[in-house]
Amino acid sequence: MEFRPEKKLGFGLMRMPRINPADASSVDVEQVSRMIDLFMERGFTYFDTAWMYNGFESENVARKALVERYPRDSFTLATKLHAGFFNSYEDRDKVFNEQLRKTGAGYFDYYLLHGVESGMLEKYEKYDCFSWLKEKKEQGLVRHIGFSFHDTAELLDQILTKYPDMEFVQLQLNYLDWESSWIQSRACYETAEKHGKPVIVMEPVKGGTLASLPEEAEQMFKDYDPSMSIPSWAIRFAASLPNVMCVLSGMSSLEQMENNTSYMQDFRPLSEEEKKMCFRAADLINSQIAIPCTGCSYCTEGCPMHICIPQYFSIYNEDMRERLDEKGWTINFTNYETLTKAFGKASDCIGCGQCEGVCPQHLTIIDFLKDVAKHYER
Repeated sequence: MEFRPEKKLGFGLMRMPRINPADASSVDVEQVSRMIDLFMERGFTYFDTAWMYNGFESENVARKALVERYPRDSFTLATKLHAGFFNSYEDRDKVFNEQLRKTGAGYFDYYLLHGVESGMLEKYEKYDCFSWLKEKKEQGLVRHIGFSFHDTAELLDQILTKYPDMEFVQLQLNYLDWESSWIQSRACYETAEKHGKPVIVMEPVKGGTLASLPEEAEQMFKDYDPSMSIPSWAIRFAASLPNVMCVLSGMSSLEQMENNTSYMQDFRPLSEEEKKMCFRAADLINSQIAIPCTGCSYCTEGCPMHICIPQYFSIYNEDMRERLDEKGWTINFTNYETLTKAFGKASDCIGCGQCEGVCPQHLTIIDFLKDVAKHYER
């Protein structure tokens, strides 16, 4: 379609570098500006933000680091309306108008309903958000309309059948989730393809899971092509799919930007042999991963106990890959103790369930926190 970006890599403004690691809103705008400069210099143009990213600061950063520094027609900007932040017809416009103010963009090239899955679809329909999106496009405030999605291929098929004016869909797609019975990356991709809707990919590296692999999987990739970084295999896997228009990467350092743009500048799709290697790596990872968290941090914004859930799950996963029967202790016990000085302990969870209600992966977070507490607080 004519609105596909020329290059397939997009900059996801969700995991940006922070000045204070404990404060999601303390974005290092200077470093982000340098990252954007390199991104634009190498011919990439797609930027993705959202209302609540980086403690509600992401859209402000988009203005400071991008909109105020580059001509408006030199880049494309996407943002989203999330069901958790409106409760009336009027609220939709309040959020939208504030997003225009925060970004200073004048209009959005892409605008998405955020997380149109079974738990939120009713609200989007109650407030007629699909028609509202079409109105924004007719008013010239949005160029292209779509939605992000974390649910079954069956539900996606129903939504695209009911709302054929949606121009694209954003899906969690990576080689680890490709055949997942829960995430259904392949089935959802094929459903979008059936409806003729191009796909924007989110979580291609699954929140960093596919950047740090089991030793056997990492060695397999290095032996095949030592010039390619481990995360590059995941991003290139997603970008190799013909119906993918853009692959978002939530880059958090200039080094990551340098690496990703280097191999995506003159992108070469994976061969069939290379795809099979990705699936072999997925089998190895699935045999070891304990908690399939992507680190999106949706769960932390409303946590009444201020528990840093993704960080705890990350170090727990690391430990579960270790032979603890031989070691008995890892550095993550110290890391956990350090984190508890700034955040609530895993055992502080009161079971309110707000985290599970917003988790795109539909994880049983309350139970997993009990596992973390049992492991580190024994």
